[in-house]
Amino acid sequence: MAKKVIVIGSGFSGLATASCLAQGGFDVTVLEKNDAPGGRARKFEAEGFTFDMGPSWYWMPDVFEDYFNRFGKKTADYYDLVRLDPSYRIFFGKKDEMNVPAGVEALCQMFEQVEPGSSKKLRNFLSEAKYKYEVGMGEFVRKPSLSLWEFADLRILASMFRLQMFSSLSSHVRSLFTNKKLIELLEFPVLFLGATPENTPAMYSLMNYADMALGTWYPMGGMTKIIEGMVSLAMELGVKIRLGEEVKQIYAPNGHATKVVTTKGQYAADVVVGGADYHHVEQNLLDEPQRQYTKKYWDKRVMAPSSLLFYLGVNKRLKGLLHHNLFFDKNFKQHAVEIYESPAWPTNPLFYVCAPSVTDASVAPEGCENLFVLIPWPPTCKIQRSFVRNISIS
Repeated sequence: MAKKVIVIGSGFSGLATASCLAQGGFDVTVLEKNDAPGGRARKFEAEGFTFDMGPSWYWMPDVFEDYFNRFGKKTADYYDLVRLDPSYRIFFGKKDEMNVPAGVEALCQMFEQVEPGSSKKLRNFLSEAKYKYEVGMGEFVRKPSLSLWEFADLRILASMFRLQMFSSLSSHVRSLFTNKKLIELLEFPVLFLGATPENTPAMYSLMNYADMALGTWYPMGGMTKIIEGMVSLAMELGVKIRLGEEVKQIYAPNGHATKVVTTKGQYAADVVVGGADYHHVEQNLLDEPQRQYTKKYWDKRVMAPSSLLFYLGVNKRLKGLLHHNLFFDKNFKQHAVEIYESPAWPTNPLFYVCAPSVTDASVAPEGCENLFVLIPWPPTCKIQRSFVRNISIS
């Protein structure tokens, strides 16, 4: 009889794990507390608008392709992928904007216009970034990270200096470029990782390779098309997905099979995989003797930034926006410090606007615009009602 596996959460990781285990012969059930799969990659529909509630950037297309290839499939079997060109727009101030073109050649031309002599440096920068990407994805990401000994490999150790593990991305970028706009363009991708460029190893210029060389893409219909594809594949493999069923406890009574208690009943399992937040699974679902870390340990952790999100359905088309828009019209460094280093109410918050209706007419009624607005937020700061009112008025 196949071993029974319970996977908690139907986000990207939960669905991917479930499908891989089902392919390996396990009897897999996914438990999802929400009424739709996807975790943070769910969608919100209202009055003809379809909003992606979480991820909006499609980078590293090779990762998605490799995943579906594992099962003899292609991304094209599940959704239509288009490359955005320009990839995104950066607003540095009123009538001061930069369109970031798709493709290395076009990028080199843009860099040369902004900072003469910089195109050759960009090519070298991206060549190094490609090496970091290939080593990072091949040697680091695909290891389970259960022990440091996994990385005690002469090939990896020998490449440590070439990977620039011991210098910051900020210093690396500034050693090559002097123009403030180009520096901010090259530094922004690592903000997705939850740290400032000054505190992020230069190895993570691999994110620039993902951005500039591999490109910015969009699955027509929205990011949830990826989830729909992963759900379809999982069910084809025999995975059972239970929606609206929140896990409340995981325990093993008197050494017997593990029990997973939900809002609708309980399941016996040989294996339980936590695809929900690590802190939540360990601190709220497991009894204290089964926890690996203490509350004191978690209280000392540096939390990744939060965000304030707005889903806006606008009853007209807007001029001047691309699919992805970054507003760097305020002090970039000050906002980064207030988010990551000295958590505080942002003095002049930077923000991001996604307008998928620029690319995809299906996500908004005719003549309307679909907007997703994200303001990075310190994890320890509560949103003040007055700030929300001011944002909505302006």
